[in-house]
Amino acid sequence: MLAVSRSLASRALARQSIPTLTAVPPINRRHYHANKLAERVERVLAAKTKSGKSYDELASALGVTNAYAAQILLGQAKLTPKTALALKEALPEIVDDDIQAMQDDFPMRSFDEEILKEPNVYRTYEAVTHYGEAIKRIINEQCGDGIMSAIDFYLDVGTTTGKHGEKRVVITFNGKFLPFIEQVADDNGAKSPRS
Repeated sequence: MLAVSRSLASRALARQSIPTLTAVPPINRRHYHANKLAERVERVLAAKTKSGKSYDELASALGVTNAYAAQILLGQAKLTPKTALALKEALPEIVDDDIQAMQDDFPMRSFDEEILKEPNVYRTYEAVTHYGEAIKRIINEQCGDGIMSAIDFYLDVGTTTGKHGEKRVVITFNGKFLPFIEQVADDNGAKSPRS
């Protein structure tokens, strides 16, 4: 019905020789934001490269873990005002507008599935999924029925030397234990929709 109405309206306008306006497609805000973020990340990473600082050195200057320092630069963690001062001192090439945007913007804490094709990322994902059931059982045995938080969470990446002299990667996950609760009706602060 709507298509017929549009068709009739178009023909009526054509007969009256009134020019029709072409609809301008709406701005895809998600795409626009992603492009702005990608451009900012490119500038920020260029400033890090120019500084010659490693993520470990940057983490020490900011007082955060090396993984969190990387997340800040990648726009995956929010920059606090206190850490912003340290970041500007550590990487003076970052422009003030980018420092401000890193404080103002709320990060998208998701990922593009394409990243799983990157070998380092895929192998880490594979290790967590391969050992997932064992990890779960040990967490339950040592802490009880619950999960490890990924919000109250620290991640640090480093290396060690194996007994044969080889370099080995050490990834530390340090997350708060969150026990599952028994959902006692009297403890629920929200009114039940069944009331």
